[in-house]
Order: sequence, then structure tokens, then C-alpha cells
Amino acid sequence: MRRFRVCNRNTLSILAFSLLSTYVLSFLFEGQILYGLLGIFGMSTSSNIPLAMSAQFLGLLTSGFFIKSAARAKLTMLYGTGIAFITLIPFFFAPSLLWKVGLLLGGYSSGAAIAAWGYFLKIFTERKERLKTCADVLITSNIFMIVINFIAIQLTPYVGLVIVMLALIIGMLLTGRLKVDAALDGVTKKGSVQSTGRLKNAVLVLCLFIAVLTINSGIMYVVINPAFEHLTSLVSWYWAVPYIIALFVMRSLPWASRHSRVLYLGMAMMIGAFIAFMLLGRASLDYLVVNTLFLGACGFFDLFWWSILGNMLDYTEKPSFVFGIGLSANVLGVLAGSMIGRVARSTHLLTAEITVMGLTVVCVTLGVLPILNRYLVLLLKDQPYLLAFEAQDASTERSASYQAEALDPLTSREREVLEHLLAGKSNQEIAGALSVTVNTVKTHAKNIYSKYDVHSRAELISLLLKGRDS
Repeated sequence: MRRFRVCNRNTLSILAFSLLSTYVLSFLFEGQILYGLLGIFGMSTSSNIPLAMSAQFLGLLTSGFFIKSAARAKLTMLYGTGIAFITLIPFFFAPSLLWKVGLLLGGYSSGAAIAAWGYFLKIFTERKERLKTCADVLITSNIFMIVINFIAIQLTPYVGLVIVMLALIIGMLLTGRLKVDAALDGVTKKGSVQSTGRLKNAVLVLCLFIAVLTINSGIMYVVINPAFEHLTSLVSWYWAVPYIIALFVMRSLPWASRHSRVLYLGMAMMIGAFIAFMLLGRASLDYLVVNTLFLGACGFFDLFWWSILGNMLDYTEKPSFVFGIGLSANVLGVLAGSMIGRVARSTHLLTAEITVMGLTVVCVTLGVLPILNRYLVLLLKDQPYLLAFEAQDASTERSASYQAEALDPLTSREREVLEHLLAGKSNQEIAGALSVTVNTVKTHAKNIYSKYDVHSRAELISLLLKGRDS
């Protein structure tokens, strides 16, 4: 019965989060409703949209400091969704200072509410189901966004605005029905590891990967999409379709399949999108090629880092902090890419030069990806995107494990002891080889176990040589 209640809560949290994300996607985050309203009054998008995105970045980045329990996460989602609803009211009237205030407050409150959902992703979804849960919220919110964007473009942005407000009301009602008792709140504190340095460094490298790669998303919003804006009917409904298809494909793959291969496919698709944008024209078929390649790649990558962040939540007592920081890197990358794109347009750069910038971003992320894998593999050994590591031979795994030790640095003496431990030598044999006492060896071994978050030699060897839990 308890399992059924948790599953039911998970469904409610997915729907509530998807409706909040619909507001972000269709209005705040390069949404067609905001674009339409700004266009009606002849206002610039170059200042208003970055303002909203910057506020959301701050909400994602800072909310983890005050969301310290599942109960508080629920309140943050409730209040954040409610504030977002209120901030939409001024947009039914002529532009005023309230528009900018609405973008700031709506951006920050929605960012905080999105980060708060990290608690529910952790406590309501089993570890191996989080990839599917992340896919579900991304698919659902993007389907809602397609419908609302189509209405905003084909009819009027005011109708889209009304629908988004209704979505936020329903989201608040669903969030209010989420029951977070003390027992569930306690789940967030179980199983967290002692080696916080390992998690910290893994999150930082993941954020670097996300921020760099999503620069291309910002370039897409500002440079690629406007090049096809004359295809109004096609763009209004097809834009996110390849993204949704890519998410559905990844969601349907068995857990044990090699998800990591899809990342390189996504890199190839993104490269192909920029080359196609440079070589092809601006007709409907050209748009289908460019958009399918680019948005399909975005779907692969978004689910990659969302699922990685979801599995990282088991290793922290502050899920909203980790989840918010990870997603803030996405917003930061898009902001940076948008600024680069605006500079490119203002200086009238050729499509070939823009393509070179996009390809450079892909090359940088290709270089970061193996480093990211090394930092993640000891923390998330059963994550499907990292299973390729388990297929390597023992010597390769040992090498990767040693390179990853900087996550919790060993001293030179501890490194020597580690070499002997992995060679299967006893404490007395190690003491003789290093000319130290057996007690000194035991002390070094204890420190090594602590830094790798294991409790015995068997666990250490299993971790470093097999890449699996004992």
C-alpha cells in the first residue's frame, strides 16, 4: 500500500512539475507567448528575455540554500508556482515597469520551484526509474508547449497566456495534494556518502559540460530559429517534435543498454545540423533537416544530464541544491550562447563563421566528455550512460580509477600503499616493502578506505578493479 501511495505521489509530482515547466518553456524561456506580446508592442527581445533567463538562473542556483527539507520543497513549489501566476497578470495590459518586475519575479520563483522538485524526484522515484521520470516530465512539458505555442502563433498570444495561467493553477492544486510526511522527509538523508568532495567535483565537471554544450542552444535560439521564422505554420508545431521523439527513444531503451553511444550520435547530429545550416537554403525541407538534427541531439543530451543529476541525488542531503545547480548550468549556457548569437547577428557574421563557432563548442565538449566519465564512474557505477566503462579490461579500469582519485586526493605514501593493496599483499608484506610498521600501514589503509568511501579491502578492490559495488 505504501508503494502505491509513493507511485501515486510520483505521478502527481510529474504532472505538477510538467505544468510549471510548460510556463517556463512557452512564456519565460524563449517562449512564443512572450515573443508574441513583445512583437505586438514593438518591444525588443534582446533585453527582456535575457532578464527573465538571468532571474531563473539565480533562482536555480540559490534556492538550495533555503530548501532543506521535502516539506519546504513542497512550499517552494506552491509559492513559486503561485508567484509565477501572479506575475503574468500585467501582461494583459500595456507595457509598463510591471512587465520587467514580472519577468524578474517569475523567473526567480519558477527557478526555485524547479530546483525544489529535486526532492520529489529523489523520494518518490526509485533510482533505476529516474531516467524514465525525467524523460516523462520533459516529454509532457514539451507536448504542452507545442500546443500552447501553436495557439499563440496561429491565434493570439493572449489565448496562450490564459492557458498557461490555467496550467499553473492546476499545477498548484496537484502540488497541494502531495503528502510529504516525516518518514518520507527522512528518506532524503539516508544513504548519503561521506566523500562530499567526490560529489562536489563530479557536479562541477558535469556543470562545465552542460554549460559549454548548451552554448549551441543559445546560438540556435538567436541565429538558427530566426532564419526560418518565415515558415510560421511549420515552425509553430514541428520545432520540438524531434526533441520529443529522441526522449521517447531513450526512455524506451533497456536500462542495461549502452546509452553512452547515443551521446556520440548526438554530437554527430549537432555537427550535421550546423553544416546543413551553412550549406542548405531556408526552405521547408531545409528547416526539417536542420531542426531534426539539432533538436534530436538536444533531446539526447538533456536526458543525459537530467538522469545523471537524478542519480546524484542519492549522494546528498540537499537534493534541491544539486538539482538546481545542474540545471542552472543549462540556463547559463543558453544565456552565453544567446549573447554570442546576438553579437554574430549584429556584426553580420557569415553562416560559415557561425558554423565554425558551433563546431568549436562540440569539439570542446567532446574533450570534456571522457573527463566527465572518469569523475562520474566511481560515484554512479550503475548509471546506464556510464556502462561503457564496465566493459573495459581491468588495466584500463585501474588507470581510470587512479586518474579519478583526485576527487579525494591521496598522499604519495597512501598511493604507494594503494598499489600494494591492489597487488594483493598483506599488511606485513606492505610494511616490509615500504620500511614502515604494520600499524602505519593500517592507518594509511584506513585513510584510503575513507577517501574512497569503502569499509574494507575487498570493497576497495571491487570498486577500483571491477567498477561495481561489492
